[in-house]
Amino acid sequence: MDKTPFLELKSIYKSFPGVKALDNVQLSVYPGEIHGLVGENGAGKSTLIKIIMGVYQKDRGVMAINGEEVVIDDVIAASRHGLAAVYQDLNLALDLSIGENFFMGSFPKKNGLIDWSTVYKKTAETLEDLNILVDARSRITDLSPAVQEMVTIAKAVHKESRFIIFDEPTALLSNEEVEILFDIIRHLKKQGVAIVYISHRMEEIFTICDTVTILKDGEWVETLPVSETTENDLIAKMVGRSISEMYDIEHVEPGKEKLRLENLGRNGVFQNISFSVREHEIFGLFGLVGSGRTEIVRALFGADTPDSGDIYLDGRKVQIRSPQDGIHYGMGFLPENRKEQGLALGLSVKENINLSSYGNITRFSFVNRTKERDRANTYKEKLRIKTPTIDQKVKNLSGGNQQKVVIGKWLCGKSRIFIFDEPTVGVDVGAKREIYRLIQELIEQGDAVVLISSYLPEVMGLSDRIGVIHEGRLEIVIPRSEFSEEQLLKYASGLE
Repeated sequence: MDKTPFLELKSIYKSFPGVKALDNVQLSVYPGEIHGLVGENGAGKSTLIKIIMGVYQKDRGVMAINGEEVVIDDVIAASRHGLAAVYQDLNLALDLSIGENFFMGSFPKKNGLIDWSTVYKKTAETLEDLNILVDARSRITDLSPAVQEMVTIAKAVHKESRFIIFDEPTALLSNEEVEILFDIIRHLKKQGVAIVYISHRMEEIFTICDTVTILKDGEWVETLPVSETTENDLIAKMVGRSISEMYDIEHVEPGKEKLRLENLGRNGVFQNISFSVREHEIFGLFGLVGSGRTEIVRALFGADTPDSGDIYLDGRKVQIRSPQDGIHYGMGFLPENRKEQGLALGLSVKENINLSSYGNITRFSFVNRTKERDRANTYKEKLRIKTPTIDQKVKNLSGGNQQKVVIGKWLCGKSRIFIFDEPTVGVDVGAKREIYRLIQELIEQGDAVVLISSYLPEVMGLSDRIGVIHEGRLEIVIPRSEFSEEQLLKYASGLE
């Protein structure tokens, strides 16, 4: 590794009216290094990377590139110095082709006209070098979210960026897509690119990063090699509690049966799914990506229609053919992709919390605005949703607070059966603990919870029983006393 950092930040201070965002923060990233940046929401990660990329200006401190102090006063200056960022919300022109996105603002010319042959030839060369198998003429809007993300990375490479920030890049990727992303990042590392990798998923930090810097409450805590720390140590330094405490919820003796599925099936997706969930119980569903676990709960909620089987609620057979039916029968569904399926991002916190139950406060087509605000404020306080006002648009909240708004929507609608599909994806460890606290409150009051998680420590730490799904079939239901990571993985892989 080079002895001179590509990027070095010293004693960085940044404040906003009434808020000290960064206080004496340090960061050094070397060529060919993958440097993890971790911390809870509010730790200062976003502010720091915005200063690096020229979106914000630091109040005090020094920023140097290759040992020379620089001033990055806007995103154009950042690009000129070889800095790039890949955000969760990808910065691409969706209606243009990949090649047009690559060369936007700097199209090659031939005889006074854009040289489209060169545009697509050079774009194809960059894509091929990164093993991204897509046509350079493809429109961005026609690509999957995963491929769009890969294209964003390729665009940074095309612009010969020597420093790239990855901000929660795996939030919407499958396990297979994550591996493709990691291969690209490792390829960039071999080319000497300096990389900052931000993720709430601790397992990713230990898989991909060489070094990690910890921020807490806007201050630098420590920088150390990943090989010299553990997940438990990192979490303790970030939030002041150990990983064993993360899943330390009080389990309650299950009561009477709340939900039962008998031989539920959907042609070509899953078949013969039978399990029950009782009051006060967390029933985990674990399976590899593509196993059918999400499709099962979508059919349960009415988002998809099953071809066979029966659903019983409180011992009574019911027909659930639409989400409206699911809501009518007291179900709340927190989907994996909260932004597209769980929230109306352009609406306020107030409106989202009331969204599934406006009928309860509407008379003669008129909404009772007092009750609307009172209910929103009640769940804002109960769930500790961090927002300046309930009129704030949900799209402006952090991932953890967005997740709480979805939960608030179902609590407001008086749901009694909660389906949580990957409830902590894209949220920091502090917000995870808050969500676990909410799940515990649900089971304490007699609700039933169906929990899907790809992260074994989470599904094992929270569940009373776990049903393992493999290729659309329920392989086994295992009680908490018999949980074994090895056995769960074997059943999920079809090896048992």
